[in-house]
Formats: sequence, C-alpha cells, structure tokens
Amino acid sequence: MEKYTLSVLVENHAGVLSRVVGLFTRRGFNIHQLSVGPTVDENISRITIEVKGDVYMVEQVSKQLSKIMEVIKIKTLKDQEMVKRGLVLVKIKSHPKNRGEIIEIANVFRANVVDISPTTITAEVTGSDQKLDAFLKMVESYGIEEIARTGMTALERGANTLKLDK
Repeated sequence: MEKYTLSVLVENHAGVLSRVVGLFTRRGFNIHQLSVGPTVDENISRITIEVKGDVYMVEQVSKQLSKIMEVIKIKTLKDQEMVKRGLVLVKIKSHPKNRGEIIEIANVFRANVVDISPTTITAEVTGSDQKLDAFLKMVESYGIEEIARTGMTALERGANTLKLDK
C-alpha cells in the first residue's frame, strides 16, 4: 500500500469535517493523518488527508468527496511536487546532568526548546515523518513524558496552487 496526500479546499462551515471523515468511515478507508486549518480566505479551510491505499481507492474517494456540497477543490499531491510537514511537541525527562545532551540533540534536529522545568524539557520539532520519528528515537532513552503530534500538512511546491476558479 502506498501513501497518498489529498489537499481538499472546503467551505468553512460547521459539520464539513464530519462529512468528509464520515465518507472515509462509510467506505472502510482509514485516514492515516489529518490536518485542518483556515486558508488566506477565512471562509475556506484546507483539509490535508494522508491515506494508505491504491490508485483506485484514491480515485473513488476523490469522486465521492467532490459530491459533498461544501467541497470546493480536491487535488492528490505527489511527493516530489509538495512540501509536507508535521509538528511534534515532546516532553522529555531531564535533570541538570543530562540537560545539555538533550539540548544538543534538539539543536541537531533544529528543534526549538520551548519549556524547561527542573525535571523536563519540552521540544518542538517540525519536519517529515522520518525526521520526527528519528528525533523521538534519539530522545527515547532519556524518557518521554508526553507527546502531542499533528497530522502532516502540505502545499504544492513553487507557483502551483490549489485555489478557487475566478
């Protein structure tokens, strides 16, 4: 099974996300990752959906999504044609003796240390799934207290845009 990233522009109304997710549920398709947020136009939101499946499944989902009244545009993004990033906040156990080591690891991964307490360091890391997983593996031995992870969000590279027809 391959991963596919769908970028979906929708009208920013209550219940739209529920209808989009419900479509996947009714079809028995699993959403691997999901990210939603407003666009430049506050009346429109972008839903980034990552699914695992085949071309046929993605085509069927796209056709079904286009039948939802509030869906404006749908595009399947190709890996080489998009910038895709996720975010993880991770609270790592620390003490004065290992704090420097953890901060060094964070620096290598270009993570931001966003909070330090006497017993923990909280780091913010953005990047690909592989980068986020690698960072978590590196700090795992110190002890991870908590993780909050977003779904991936994506945009097409360069001048290509998924925008409204005018």
